[in-house]
Amino acid sequence: MPADPASPAAATPADAVSPRFGARPGGLARNRISASAEIVAVAGPGGVTRLPVLSSQVPLVLRRTPDAVYVVGGAAGPIGGDELDLRISVRAGAFLRVRTAAAAIALPGPDGLESVLRVTVDLEAGARLEYLPEPVVVSAGARHATIFRVTLTAGASLLLRDELLLGRHGEAGGAARSVLRVDYAGRPLLRQSLEVSGADPVSRGPAVLAGHRAAGTLLHVDPAMDAGPATDAGPAVTSGLRAVGSQHLVSDTMQVPADIPIYADTTVAVMPLAGPGVLVTALANDAVTLRQQLSVHGSPGPGPSA
Repeated sequence: MPADPASPAAATPADAVSPRFGARPGGLARNRISASAEIVAVAGPGGVTRLPVLSSQVPLVLRRTPDAVYVVGGAAGPIGGDELDLRISVRAGAFLRVRTAAAAIALPGPDGLESVLRVTVDLEAGARLEYLPEPVVVSAGARHATIFRVTLTAGASLLLRDELLLGRHGEAGGAARSVLRVDYAGRPLLRQSLEVSGADPVSRGPAVLAGHRAAGTLLHVDPAMDAGPATDAGPAVTSGLRAVGSQHLVSDTMQVPADIPIYADTTVAVMPLAGPGVLVTALANDAVTLRQQLSVHGSPGPGPSA
């Protein structure tokens, strides 16, 4: 994403006092944080993306770099009871890439409440957004939810990644919810939710995680997508889901390159949507393998130049 040094921005200073131990902008109730951040991207002259709005509160601290806007954790957590709200608007013709500086570790709170991160995205025609955060690690005893609400005008493009890891090293992990609601051109494109718990044998069983502790999705929405007929890259599947090797699932009309690596500890499903999009879902035993599989099966090819 081309940088625009003249673009106005307002962000929380890096040395702000942690809201858990002192003054804080978002409001405090029994050691719980309520904070929000907002990014508005517009297309400027010469293809430069401008950010007329870049505002944040601890712990959702935003920092712009030449290639992306990073969400930098300004406090531990999220901790049970925290309410975090990230709003992203990309105007017509603009490109924005959003990342996080590190994985988030969801921790249990004193009241046993759920921490929640709400990500609201609004993309205008011709807008392009890559939302590629690092995984959320849900520690033992924690409860966490990530809720996405995405609205795309016809002609907008999106690459969105959501990765979850149950537990730190040696932990079974806590409870997690992931909700993804996406509308394209005024119509529902995707409604998906996942609820798992490291302490729940049903979640860890064959019907949900199949013994894995890492789960992730990669959603690619692009109006230029066209399934088309089968090519030399691989056969197109006529209907439903099918296995590739012993662990991979590929759905109708997707091309399956013969050189895609197959990992014995991974399950992948690739599903074209009823609209200009593809959803890749993967399970793995660790975050590295999960990222590899999402990247291999969901990569849209070279992205816009930074």
